Amino acid sequence: MFYSEGACSVSQMQIGIFGGEAGQGAGGIDELIKAVHETADQGFGSYWLPQIFGLDALTALAVVGHNVPGIELGTSVIPTYPRHPLMLASQALTVQSAIGDRLSLGIGLSHQFVIEQMWGYSFDKPVRHMREYLTILRALLDERTVQFKGETLSASGALTVAPEVPAPPVLVAALGSQMLRLTGRMADGTITWMTGPATLAEHTVPTLKSATAEAGRPDAFRVVAGLPVCVTDDADGARERAAQVFAIYGQLPSYRAMLDREGAAGPADVALVGDEKTVQADIERIAEAGATDFLAAEFGSSDAERSRTRELLRSLL
Repeated sequence: MFYSEGACSVSQMQIGIFGGEAGQGAGGIDELIKAVHETADQGFGSYWLPQIFGLDALTALAVVGHNVPGIELGTSVIPTYPRHPLMLASQALTVQSAIGDRLSLGIGLSHQFVIEQMWGYSFDKPVRHMREYLTILRALLDERTVQFKGETLSASGALTVAPEVPAPPVLVAALGSQMLRLTGRMADGTITWMTGPATLAEHTVPTLKSATAEAGRPDAFRVVAGLPVCVTDDADGARERAAQVFAIYGQLPSYRAMLDREGAAGPADVALVGDEKTVQADIERIAEAGATDFLAAEFGSSDAERSRTRELLRSLL
């Protein structure tokens, strides 16, 4: 796996697929296994699943990884609030054991309206929450035991699951400066979404790099950048579709802040759309910004667009 402390080229940047639709329909897990198998056979380095309101990502990856060898499998991302870190550590180590040390555990806060209005938890002081969560989670993953009492989270206990299995890397969906600095001190890297190349270069990468350097943890510098991608001859149509499909991300405060930093009116403005030359140049900008990984969220509206998008991505491996 490639890690960097600065800009890199597309040839050095790992390219993965950000799944989401596969497995959510009538085909279920079998459809997801097929999609990941194809992705692995095509030479991509990783496949990532979100945890929203469909399949449980960790359960699905355990099944997928047991059937598909080789490829890194990641969560992007598991919300922290509904899973105590004792439970998440046990789940993650079980999956790590099942798939042979290929899990990357992406976690995140989710969003205030989800946490408070849908789940009924407090979203007070989210950075404190993540600091306490990581303290417990890392102790359990690395040492299999924890004794910790925080202001909002406490844990006392040990895990016996898969003692021979190494801890999966923990990546945090960190967008703001405080969360990026916390990530640099305590996690193995960050996962971004709806964050354009200028923001990566001027905010995300330097903030994380500074935090990892101060903490003496340069190997923790991993920036996994996800964006929508569509190779097409109808760029205007693709942007209109992106504006509709990804509209919610222009309204959620954390993503809205990243779009504002980029000078983008909405998600359509950071989507990578156009012909092969245009999209390749956009992906090169992501690499030049310092991302170590690029996650492509393909959103072609036709078989032709989906095929062209995948072929362009394959050509960059």
